[in-house]
Amino acid sequence: MAQRHPDSADVLARHLRARATEFLRALRLHRDAATPEDSAEAARALGRAARRIGAGLYTFRPALDPSWSRTLGPELAWVSGTLSQEDACATRLTRLLEALHHLTGPAAPTPSSARRPTPSTSGVPLPADATPPDVPRPAASVSGTPAPARATGSLPAAPRRAPAATATAPAPDGRRTVAPLPEDGSGAAPGRPPLAAGAAKAAALLERQLTLARTRAHSAALQALGSARFHAVADQVAVLASEVPLAGEAGHTDLRPLADAARERLEDAVAALPLLTAGSPYNAEALVLGLSPDPSPHPQDTPWHQVRLLLRLHRYAQEVLDPAAGDDPRLRAAGEALDRHRDAAEAAAAAAQAGRTPRIAPATAYALGVLHAGQRHEVEAARYAFQRAWQQPPAGTP
Repeated sequence: MAQRHPDSADVLARHLRARATEFLRALRLHRDAATPEDSAEAARALGRAARRIGAGLYTFRPALDPSWSRTLGPELAWVSGTLSQEDACATRLTRLLEALHHLTGPAAPTPSSARRPTPSTSGVPLPADATPPDVPRPAASVSGTPAPARATGSLPAAPRRAPAATATAPAPDGRRTVAPLPEDGSGAAPGRPPLAAGAAKAAALLERQLTLARTRAHSAALQALGSARFHAVADQVAVLASEVPLAGEAGHTDLRPLADAARERLEDAVAALPLLTAGSPYNAEALVLGLSPDPSPHPQDTPWHQVRLLLRLHRYAQEVLDPAAGDDPRLRAAGEALDRHRDAAEAAAAAAQAGRTPRIAPATAYALGVLHAGQRHEVEAARYAFQRAWQQPPAGTP
């Protein structure tokens, strides 16, 4: 007997029920969490499930009850957006502090009489400063005379995840933690050389501002999770886990044209990007309007952020049709490049905002300016990486 293939309504309903079950499981784990780490991981799973449900409601709305999907979709976006702010501040601070250390460079070498020789275990003689040959050397410095503001490498960006709605800020497995500044105000983390005076004050200023923003985001997340609005969203997701409100003609609705429409929206948005310029390294396009006094987001970043959201909708739509299709290496590399683009753009905006602080020392302002320029160069590098990834042939293409 021939095997019966599931129709479109069954495929969509099964996907939404699975995501709703993940949402409810994460909510239960968050309420029963015994440690801050467990609460952090549960909150991240909660945000991931909310994003996937919202994406399914948006892309496949013609196959669902229209009034129900239009009501629940914005509420899920509110949940995921609120939960993402705290961890975004932590990631931003980590990125900026590491960039300051990268731009400052190593400490001044000690006299030869006081230097202790470092043995080489590989048989290759070490340089005079005992730095292993496979460790890159920073080329820019903010400790002495003004150095060029061009960053010479790509800093790895921590993946953004949903925050932990806990009183502390634990670091999940394998992620970078925000090292506290020492009491002497040098801005040096354990095992690192102390920062120069301007860079150290810039690090302290950034830590104060971003820690305050993180505290406010944490309070907002706690308030949201305990609100009647969130409880109403959880109740609707609980109903979704058992019964998906489909449209009357959902059984005859083909999901592939809806998924193709999501892909076409992404392709149209990518076509509007200056990919020809982004394909040339060191084009300095990302530094345009870098000294604008307008504190609003950088105007040329908005189309790239929109492409990132459309790429995520496209990947989630492919997961509904084929769970393995969402792991396309081309789409994954493009998404990672756009994540780095977002992180660098937001970090540059934070450095610019700190630079607008009244009555800061000239050395501090200079360090923040170099830091801002370095992050804008990271924006440019991420655009270049996206252009290279997008030009690759799709998976399955001969």
